[in-house]
Amino acid sequence: MSTRYPFTAVVGMDDLRLALLLNAVSPAVGGVLVRGEKGTAKSTAVRALADLMPEVPVVAGCRFSCDPLSPDPQCPDGRHEGSSGASRPARMVELPVGASEDRLVGALDIERALAEGVKAFEPGLLAAAHRGILYVDEVNLLHDHLVDVLLDAAAMGASYVEREGVSVRHAARFLLVGTMNPEEGELRPQLLDRFGLTVEVAASRDPEQRVAVVRRRLAYDDDPAGFAARWADEERQLRERIALARELLPQVRLGDAALRQIAATCAAFEVDGMRADIVMARTATALAAWDGRTEVLPEDVRQAALLALPHRRRRNPFDAPGLDEDKLDQVLEESGGQDPDGDDDPDPEGPDGGPDGGPGGGPGGLPPQDGGPREQPADAPGPELPRQPEPERPARAEDPEREPAGEPAASGPGREQAAVGATEPFRTRRLDVPGLGEGADGRRSRARTAHGRTTGARRPQGALGKLHLAATVQAAAPHQWARGRRGPGLVVRRDDLREAVREGREGNLVLFVVDASGSMAARKRMGAVKGAVLSLLLDAYQRRDKIGMITFRGSGAELALPPTSSVEAGAARLAQLPTGGRTPLSEGLLRAHEVLRVERMRDPSRRPLLVVVTDGRATGGPDPLGRAHRAAGLLAGGGVASVVVDCEAGPVRLGLAGGLARELGGTAVTLDELRADSVSALVRTVQGRPVRGGSSAGRDHDHVNREKAA
Repeated sequence: MSTRYPFTAVVGMDDLRLALLLNAVSPAVGGVLVRGEKGTAKSTAVRALADLMPEVPVVAGCRFSCDPLSPDPQCPDGRHEGSSGASRPARMVELPVGASEDRLVGALDIERALAEGVKAFEPGLLAAAHRGILYVDEVNLLHDHLVDVLLDAAAMGASYVEREGVSVRHAARFLLVGTMNPEEGELRPQLLDRFGLTVEVAASRDPEQRVAVVRRRLAYDDDPAGFAARWADEERQLRERIALARELLPQVRLGDAALRQIAATCAAFEVDGMRADIVMARTATALAAWDGRTEVLPEDVRQAALLALPHRRRRNPFDAPGLDEDKLDQVLEESGGQDPDGDDDPDPEGPDGGPDGGPGGGPGGLPPQDGGPREQPADAPGPELPRQPEPERPARAEDPEREPAGEPAASGPGREQAAVGATEPFRTRRLDVPGLGEGADGRRSRARTAHGRTTGARRPQGALGKLHLAATVQAAAPHQWARGRRGPGLVVRRDDLREAVREGREGNLVLFVVDASGSMAARKRMGAVKGAVLSLLLDAYQRRDKIGMITFRGSGAELALPPTSSVEAGAARLAQLPTGGRTPLSEGLLRAHEVLRVERMRDPSRRPLLVVVTDGRATGGPDPLGRAHRAAGLLAGGGVASVVVDCEAGPVRLGLAGGLARELGGTAVTLDELRADSVSALVRTVQGRPVRGGSSAGRDHDHVNREKAA
């Protein structure tokens, strides 16, 4: 086994180290989510925690780590009364992002279960992580079906494996630790809430601290065992302190005043549900035990709020996580606590002389490291977050809403207007790709998936997935006499097994091609366009799509956002998008063709959906509209499903977007028809045919789902 990097050798990152140590003291806190940019030693710190955890007493020979003092009466390995106990180190089990469901929950031998009535069960990662740590690197990239399993296990403290009426259950209580890079996409809210604490990490901007990181890492790489030996004393002391804090934890008193502060804080920040209150209470209690106290103080409540609330305040994926510390201090003071910075504190330096109230001066009692500054000083820049859109400026007094016949004078060639803010996002109708795909699980287009409704049966292709019981029995039935069956029970061979063919939905690559030219630059119009794109981005987040964004204006097109799972990055690019200049529609479509060609080689199973947001105009060069239509034909010839969002406004409309949609072999929808609850969409649903007139004409290949908005 390779030597892990010592936990005490990690430079800085005080909040991360404190959050991990609090979970080591009190696993009931509920785990940690570590958010941060790449290359910040997130995984190194998490893996180092395992060596600090106390040993776990287990029933000898039990594959499910039953506690000898209170064994699980339903353990698949049988009842353990009178069994001998043994101790082993706490396990850290890593869940790969691409793991199968059977690898996570365990595999049941269906052939033996049908033929012999034996529950031959091979435990999975959840069983191995019981009473230990389950670590998920890049947890935001975890497939939906694995997230569902984790949610069930975390909620019930047990894992259930069901295969056609054969059921196995075992305990699965673990400390869930995840790391993620927000640039690659966010977590589902349900899983986000399952993490007790969250911390943001970023590389230090202090040169001295960066030098210390490099020196220690090089020393570790040269001689891992020798490096670990040099930190053995610090590791032992920290391990002993964790053990002492665990012993003290049951004696810590959470007074009514502290409990009122917790409740008032959660109410003031409008967090959903009651889990935040419970996590804050457990965290504050663990902080007191970690500092060697038996009373929870106001500073414990404040630190608990900073760790437990930021990720619970988000209402949509475009909200930046975080907590207003000034508001937090005000709430704590008004709810009866002492102002952490006020004169009511009898010892401003903390009970042990440290500025943060902990022995040795670090937050929560973390020891200082070579006297160096903290990893994240107050003025250090954090991860780049989506900018808030600028407030929309009032239109010019003269003719504020009229659509000009040509390009606006203020937005002509060479003239650029500053970015405008988007209107409020709305719920969009589902746009999907026709046909049946085989891409990654998602919520947009129809596809053959591992989960969903059963549509047929087939011979297993590799390991047996979901058994199709009726088809298996039907395949085995004609051979029972030849196989010597003389009594009850079915004689099943491996060739008889059939797995279910299921149909669900997949995630797609939604590539936005946004017209940012002068013809789109009227402020009220561009704000509505950005609001529509923002709504489609939110829809893509909910449907587990990858997204990309191309913008075109002036003399060319730009790949503003390469295909990614981060809708926050898309929102940030959209907020900063300026407008003005000519309309190089053909260049935007050709750039889309090139991007999709490259992505098809990278991920051939993920089908694309092209969303062109434009009024259909094209200017610049000879025959601009003809070149645009030829570029559209190139995309149509490649079988790309397309939707044109027609942004044309005003009483006189040219219907150019409808013509572009026909060349793309797709459909055109107006901004109003894009809304799930629009009147025009309702009329189309009732009548069962496209609405005639404007940009809605000629939709013979309409891929928009008319039956319902999901």
